[in-house]
Amino acid sequence: MKTVWLIAAAVSGVVALYYAFRGNYENAFVAAALGGVAWILSYRAQLKQKLKDDDEEETADIDDD
Repeated sequence: MKTVWLIAAAVSGVVALYYAFRGNYENAFVAAALGGVAWILSYRAQLKQKLKDDDEEETADIDDD
């Protein structure tokens, strides 16, 4: 899921640049904001996966004892 959000953030960034070069700053802002949200969601997915992996590792360590 992280990869999907990163791709969405990159595409939104490119779209924002396109609108900015064309002088349409309102649409550039909206695209950039959506890209920022997508990046935050990708970071959230990354942290969620890391916490899940850490919990599984901790559970495995407890079971070994």
